Amino acid sequence: MKYWLIKSEPDVFGIEDLKKAQVEPWDGIRNYQARNFMRDEMEIGDLALFYHSNTKPPGVCGVARVASRPYPDPTQFDEKSKYYDPKSKEEEPRWCLLDFEFVAEMPNYVSLDDLKAEAEGKLEGMLVLRRGNRLSITPVEKKHFNHVLKMGGLAAKDVS
Repeated sequence: MKYWLIKSEPDVFGIEDLKKAQVEPWDGIRNYQARNFMRDEMEIGDLALFYHSNTKPPGVCGVARVASRPYPDPTQFDEKSKYYDPKSKEEEPRWCLLDFEFVAEMPNYVSLDDLKAEAEGKLEGMLVLRRGNRLSITPVEKKHFNHVLKMGGLAAKDVS
């Protein structure tokens, strides 16, 4: 099993939206490295920290699970979508998505400042803490994943 951090703006699609939907396609990824993580490395059952970005304060608010294999993102073909890509062809799509399912909401919101406070300790090397990292999907080491769970009031058994 691998561990991830996925970012979403809460006013676009937040943890409450995933909780309500239970399973949702993770569409609109238009960064090649993030796409490659989804396409090549994520597997059904992998767990992800759900991170609210572009909000005050940003931070980890829940846990989601990869619920499907990657498949073409239909928004790339929709001319009315902000994610439309005129260079992508149905016979050779550029962009994929996969489905995530809701696992848990953090009892305690773990802000970016909380994460940074551990950056030289138990979360040293965590990608989301690297200066200039704006990727919407990043891999997370198991030890970092479990520590963030603990910070948020959850244990590994709560999300298995």
